[in-house]
Amino acid sequence: MSITAPAPAVSELPQVEVVHAAEGWPDDAEAVVRRAAHAVLSGFADAASFGDISVALMDDASIQVLNRDYRGKDAPTNVLSFPVEEDGGILPPGERLPLGDIAVALETVVREAVEEDKSLAVHLAHMVVHGTLHLLGYDHELDSEAEEMEALERDVLAGLGIADPYRT
Repeated sequence: MSITAPAPAVSELPQVEVVHAAEGWPDDAEAVVRRAAHAVLSGFADAASFGDISVALMDDASIQVLNRDYRGKDAPTNVLSFPVEEDGGILPPGERLPLGDIAVALETVVREAVEEDKSLAVHLAHMVVHGTLHLLGYDHELDSEAEEMEALERDVLAGLGIADPYRT
């Protein structure tokens, strides 16, 4: 996969479902989420073959439960990604396996945005770009993986008019 491939038409991109699982998210959060996820997906020539994404806009308490149950870390975090792995089941003709789910925590993202002197929309976009790349198999466990993933994040965010979040 290459993030620099010709962009598919927007109508060919996977659907991005946004679920408001907590109160307090601003009215434009859904549009920010869709725009950020589509910005990542549009960089892949084979994006039309990708399945849909679901993004849950949550609160810290809810994401803490997920983080504890799935990662063994009993604390809230900003974003979690849950890629769907093929289980060998048979999909109906024409259906694609979903890419997966992303969960974003309101209080943590708001706090980080304030600490980093960014708008909530800018930081939310970054978290969705980061989460979407995780769904596509990118990781940051090793330094080399982190460098690759951060470079992709910078490219996608620059395309959205967002400054480098890793600039010090």
